[in-house]
Amino acid sequence: MMNKELSFRAILLGIPIAVALTAANVYLGLYAGMTVAASIPAAVIAMGVFRGLLGQKSPHETNIIQTMASAGESLAAGVIFTIPALVLVGAWQEFQFWPTYLIAASGGILGILFMIPLRKALIVEDKDLIYPEGVACASVIEAGQEEGDLSGLKTIGWGLLVGGVFKFLAAGLKIITGSLEKAWMAGKSVVFVGADIAPALVGVGYIVNLHIASLVFIGGVLGWVVGMPLLGTPEAFSELSGHELAWELWLSQIRYLGVGAMIVGGLWSIVSVRKGIASGLSELKSTYKNKSVTASHTEKNMSAMSMLFLLGAAFVAVFFLYQSMIGSLGLTLVSTLLMIGLSFILVAVSSYIVGLVGTSNNPASGMTISALLVTAALFLVIGMEGDSAILATLGVAAVVCCAICTAGDCSQDLKTGHLLGTSPANQQWAQVIGVLIPALVIPPVLTLLHGAYGIGDGLKAPQATLFASIVEGFFGDGELPLNMVFYGGLLGILIIVIDEGYLKARGAFRLYLMPTAVGIYLPITLAVPIFAGGLIRYFVEKSRSKKIDESRDKGVLLSSGYIAGEALMGVFIAILFSLKITMGIGQDLSQNLIEGLSLAAFIFVCWYLYKVAKKSA
Repeated sequence: MMNKELSFRAILLGIPIAVALTAANVYLGLYAGMTVAASIPAAVIAMGVFRGLLGQKSPHETNIIQTMASAGESLAAGVIFTIPALVLVGAWQEFQFWPTYLIAASGGILGILFMIPLRKALIVEDKDLIYPEGVACASVIEAGQEEGDLSGLKTIGWGLLVGGVFKFLAAGLKIITGSLEKAWMAGKSVVFVGADIAPALVGVGYIVNLHIASLVFIGGVLGWVVGMPLLGTPEAFSELSGHELAWELWLSQIRYLGVGAMIVGGLWSIVSVRKGIASGLSELKSTYKNKSVTASHTEKNMSAMSMLFLLGAAFVAVFFLYQSMIGSLGLTLVSTLLMIGLSFILVAVSSYIVGLVGTSNNPASGMTISALLVTAALFLVIGMEGDSAILATLGVAAVVCCAICTAGDCSQDLKTGHLLGTSPANQQWAQVIGVLIPALVIPPVLTLLHGAYGIGDGLKAPQATLFASIVEGFFGDGELPLNMVFYGGLLGILIIVIDEGYLKARGAFRLYLMPTAVGIYLPITLAVPIFAGGLIRYFVEKSRSKKIDESRDKGVLLSSGYIAGEALMGVFIAILFSLKITMGIGQDLSQNLIEGLSLAAFIFVCWYLYKVAKKSA
């Protein structure tokens, strides 16, 4: 029944917001290797419409809208971490629309469905699981009902303008450079310093706060400042310049330290949440035993028949997709069943761990690498090789990754709904809509961005590049530096020992493995502006007399605008490039002038964020 939760107007407003934020996060994920939650900006936009234009309070419709938006955003993460690898290894020559859509939609649906039996045990009953983003979003929506002004929406609007103009100057007119980098040789070792010049990355750092931003930065330091000089200059790279050497060492060696650390992180995550998985299985069993029990509106999940229908549809879609990729009925069935099993286990891990440490720390990359390795090992044992093995392995990993990312984000949404008293069933249907429709824009956006910037080049796509290297090492002509993977695993174990054995008991700074591992395999040029954003938030919060919630932190809203503005302008410029429209005037300016303008613009972006954030109530 349609009501003031899953209403027609909520769906009409939620779809364009979800589509826009999905497209923005496709760009951001390919550029920065991470996405940011869409819940709070979507909720603020919805409240601006309901209170500012319609003069109404509508917390539950607002919650439905942010649920749809966050489902699309999380799906974007699952796609861009994996599917571009198919193009990078040459298995696909372009982003095929229907295979890409089916991977995204099926993985997202499985993430939603496998989360449903876990909801009561993890979100309602387990008091140790906080689900921080879900609690923050509930606070935003509740506060919005009390205040009713448009200040939050205006702040996002200014962020959109600044981020969009910055991106237009950089990628459109080319009078601002994308990064400032310097490298020189110190003996046989290279020393590298640099930073990407991007409002979106500063916004990411502000939103995830200094703790997480510093962990990403620590990972970058371990890789680029500690690890890279220790490698020296391999003989094969002796003719390269310092700048070329630094990037070649990262590409061929350093980032594999991050792979080893993420593998350990993924395995540790599974061990850490074994009780949550057992609890979810018990809840699933009790659900089928108590079919006659009528749940209240605030506890009622999607019906069992609906779940079975959606599960069957996802299974059939993936089965025929894998059949078209592999061409063997038996291997297709094995791949599909393997994907279902891995998805259920890792959805439980994802849903549990985001309750502990938030979506920003969800070890999606590590868990996806674990799924990829399990799949690759199975195919190696049965003798698969070449493009069919690469397609099958990445096909399984892609669906699993979409399920992991969607489940983690949807868990936060269901926590928001639990606190507000929104029907879980209505939210689950909103999540389904937020997967099926935004997934339609992902393939064309990928095609646009690849044509305009080059995925793996202008857009670094670190996870996809990494996964492409791994499968090429298993089934193609590539070689995996297994020694670096091994050293990264040892480093991951050391980080866990330090965190669990010493830092956890002190209860202050935690050295979480996954964001640190992410920092190792991301270029340090991304970690620097993220760290800058975290520092801005730290100094802003130090200047406040009391702690405020996310709904009153204008820095969070402006940062969301930075991210969305830069990302959406990036997609718009990609459209212009596809139409052969060029506007670059930067070739008429000296490099020193461009670098000076870039630094000045970056300082302005940081200053403006600090100024606006300090005005928060």
